[in-house]
Amino acid sequence: MRNFIYYKESSLLTQLRFYPLVQLAIIGCLGVIAYFAFSYSRRAEQNRVWVGLAKETAHQLGTPLSSLVGWQAYLRESERFKDEPIVEELGKDIRRLEIITERFSNIGSVPVLKDENILRVTQNAISYLQSRVSRKVSFEIKTDLPTDTPAQVNIPLFDWVIENICKNAVDAMDGRGSITIHLRRPVRNKSQIAIDITDTGKGISKSKLESVFLPGYTTKKRGWGLGLALAKRIIENYHKGRLFVKWSEVGRGTTFRVILNG
Repeated sequence: MRNFIYYKESSLLTQLRFYPLVQLAIIGCLGVIAYFAFSYSRRAEQNRVWVGLAKETAHQLGTPLSSLVGWQAYLRESERFKDEPIVEELGKDIRRLEIITERFSNIGSVPVLKDENILRVTQNAISYLQSRVSRKVSFEIKTDLPTDTPAQVNIPLFDWVIENICKNAVDAMDGRGSITIHLRRPVRNKSQIAIDITDTGKGISKSKLESVFLPGYTTKKRGWGLGLALAKRIIENYHKGRLFVKWSEVGRGTTFRVILNG
């Protein structure tokens, strides 16, 4: 009669088989944590640079702005320039510089959002811009909303967004074409307000759609490529809305959509 002895590896040895896998999992988790910590640190550093640059710009604008206010007061009191329209135009530009200074000062701080008549705010922004770009560019504002529809905005910052998008559109059209601003309710969320800004410019290729909002991206020989990046930051970080390219076709034009909370 034969006897057979069956035996297996000890439970400790069995567990040791999985030890390298556990080690790899722990190392992988530590690597992921380190990556996210590094990414967060970089974003925080970039934010500090943005805020510092904005605050310093606002500070630097203060001195020449004060001087311009004094010169305007002098010209108003001068008999030589009495009733001259250039003095009033100078006043408009001074007030605009004050708004720009306020915009830069608001970067990095929590802006105050108020219920504003979105149609009137948009009209005012376009009115100022229209007289300061090529006369070969036409502007049209359409609305499907009641004329007194409110939206939660900070006017100086929101104006900045409209100007940046429209100025990019003017450049894309080489100073000749049309820009249409259409206010409506989005199909999916009727409590929000959509502002579509459409130009007849060069358009954006599909490969570039994800890059247009990155800091430093520009197709122009001059400029830092910060306009659309700032606009997106203002809408999404400060207004809790959205800014994206709704439609674009090379040779036909582009539509940017701004989503605001009503």
